Amino acid sequence: MADTHVLFVEDDDVIREATQLALERDGFVVTAVPDGLQGLERFRERHPDIALLDVMVPGLDGVSLCRRIRDESTVPVIMLSARADSIDVVLGLEAGADDYVTKPFDGAVLVARIRAVLRRFGHASGAAGSGGADEHGGIEGGGLLRFGDLEVDTEGMEVRKGGAPVALTPTEMRLLLEFSSAPGTVLSRDRLLERVWDYGWGGDTRVVDVHVQRLRGKIGQDRIETVRGFGYKLRG
Repeated sequence: MADTHVLFVEDDDVIREATQLALERDGFVVTAVPDGLQGLERFRERHPDIALLDVMVPGLDGVSLCRRIRDESTVPVIMLSARADSIDVVLGLEAGADDYVTKPFDGAVLVARIRAVLRRFGHASGAAGSGGADEHGGIEGGGLLRFGDLEVDTEGMEVRKGGAPVALTPTEMRLLLEFSSAPGTVLSRDRLLERVWDYGWGGDTRVVDVHVQRLRGKIGQDRIETVRGFGYKLRG
């Protein structure tokens, strides 16, 4: 991780400086700024590997900044929120964030979450690399999976719906690959947290729910079915 560049947007001077020092001790290169407008400028200038955005920053709030970043890039984004039950958490995820961490946070936990996100961004393939066909979908040579009008190329990491390309973030791609590896099978939120978000511990299932909603918006609302009390499954 020595060359990993982190953009950190946080208006609290104490938190910003302490977190920057902690991340740098772990080998990250950190650009830390106090407001969202500077954050957007630095993002465009320096092309960081990951962005940490506090929700409540002046100039351009973290949620709006996340939307601006997502309009331009699929770089991973982690939101920082002062309250675990805040609506800002959901708003951040809906804006395109890949994960969130609640403040106050332990430096080791933050580093672990950053590395987990970077690992899955570096290994977006493999979740559905092999598998046979069943009545819900088929695999056609070269790693091409077909579910109705939805095509998932597990080797080229491309998705098409009705022949038109679908732009997915790496997290959304990982989620779709997980569903594609077991079409018609109900996948629990805990399994998805473990397999897609790399959580070896309990996590907030809102992360899963919001990403499923985002994925549905791109591949079709009826493609992923909610199985109440159990989880989700991909329809053929």
